Amino acid sequence: MSERRTMASGDVLANRYELQDLVTERLGSVTWRANDSILNRNVGIEMLPSTDPRADHFLEAARLSTSVTDPRFLRVLDLIEDDNGQHLVVREWARAFPLDQLLAQSPLPSPRAARVMTEVADAVAHAHERGVYHRRLTPHHVLLKQSGAVRVVGLGVASALAPAGHEDSLDDLLTYERLDVEALGKLLYACLVSRWPGAHIDQLRAAPTEHGRLLRPRQVRAGVSHELDAVCDRILGDPPAHHRPKITTAEDVARALLLVGDESLRTDGPTTLTRVSSPDLLRMDPVVVPQGPPPGLAPPRRRPKAYEPPPPTSFERGKARVMRATRGDQRFVLAGVAVVLLLATVLAFSVSRTSGGDGDNGPVDSPAPVEALQVAGVNDLDPQSDDAAENPDLVGLVVDGDAGTGWLTNTYFNRPDLGGLKTGVGVVLDLGGPRELSSLRLRLAGGPTDVSVYASSPGASEPRSLKDLRRIATIDAAGTDASVSIPSGLFTRYVVVWLTSLPEVEPERFRGEIREVTVQGRA
Repeated sequence: MSERRTMASGDVLANRYELQDLVTERLGSVTWRANDSILNRNVGIEMLPSTDPRADHFLEAARLSTSVTDPRFLRVLDLIEDDNGQHLVVREWARAFPLDQLLAQSPLPSPRAARVMTEVADAVAHAHERGVYHRRLTPHHVLLKQSGAVRVVGLGVASALAPAGHEDSLDDLLTYERLDVEALGKLLYACLVSRWPGAHIDQLRAAPTEHGRLLRPRQVRAGVSHELDAVCDRILGDPPAHHRPKITTAEDVARALLLVGDESLRTDGPTTLTRVSSPDLLRMDPVVVPQGPPPGLAPPRRRPKAYEPPPPTSFERGKARVMRATRGDQRFVLAGVAVVLLLATVLAFSVSRTSGGDGDNGPVDSPAPVEALQVAGVNDLDPQSDDAAENPDLVGLVVDGDAGTGWLTNTYFNRPDLGGLKTGVGVVLDLGGPRELSSLRLRLAGGPTDVSVYASSPGASEPRSLKDLRRIATIDAAGTDASVSIPSGLFTRYVVVWLTSLPEVEPERFRGEIREVTVQGRA
């Protein structure tokens, strides 16, 4: 213990690895983030005192784990024996967060839990094919990257850190696969309800039981998917409910989770999981020290169907049928159209001559002048968050006439497109009734900001999403003062100013601000 405590940031091991940050201390081992001075990259170093009775088994387990080449396991890059009184296992460094940190805050949504556990189960199945077992799989050993990719750590090494003097019996060897399969079931259970079956572990409380039987996830937390609840019971149930067959292999766990996943996971072929995994699994990204909060519990999803084009109307379908019916006779159709236009022109000329011959013309109504329109109310629009709200108490500042104050978005991390969590946020301006728009002037803070402007139909109710809205303008990389010209003849009551890319207010922190909106038009 005293030798381990002498290690400090800045120490160099094996004349190559400079220690930088202490990551964890578990079961007598210590994990550091270090810099490889030869290849100029970050690595993870797990060390155990050379005098520890488990030290030799520790290195041997790491050596055996190298036979598993699945990219979801962090690769062993180097094994160093007795350097400064420490045995070292050098691994790849992943910019990721342990699953237990996320589950300590909240369970994962069912679709997200299915994706994560499908990846973990498939990785474990590949290890089993090579005869390698994890045996200590807990939420702490599963890492989630910002991109959504999954990493598994501790293969072989976690079991080597069992209490000193532990000897594997024949029964132990026969039950290693069963232990990993049960751990997969417990991981799925923890993802769904943030409880760990059996005991308190990795910041998670023990799962509840009733008459000695583990309560199923749907009995603990509302909203859990029926299918995932059934998979959990087929792994952990003794016996499973409703006479369902028990799942006994990691490959069967991955297959069962794949069947209940969303459409993006339902593809055929032996390399399904490799295809659906994030391209980040290739680990060609530059290594960056983790900063900021953990990644969102619900990563960016596919574009909602609400934003897809609406189905064709009956008029459009009829028009398409006419076009198909007249295919080959387009010359006659064009000739007919030309005749109709000619007749309309002659008729209009005749009418104008007739009205022009009357010397007693009445006064001509002139259009109403363009002026600044009164805004009756302002609301925030954030349809993709759980509470559907984005600083609603500040929205009134966008029409208060003071360009020094405004409505702020939340702060998003790492990416200007709202951290990749949403397609955008904005404000809804209520003009009090249908108005003809002429132009908009936007006063923003910072830059650049990507802005889109939408309008509702004249008789529509106040929008709570972009569905059925018409996009009338888009400004890329807008500065602090931007003007938008509106096509003439546009009548609307509700105008939406929608921010899709935010300026950087601090390193890796992005926030947008609308300080003032002025709407010009005719009442």
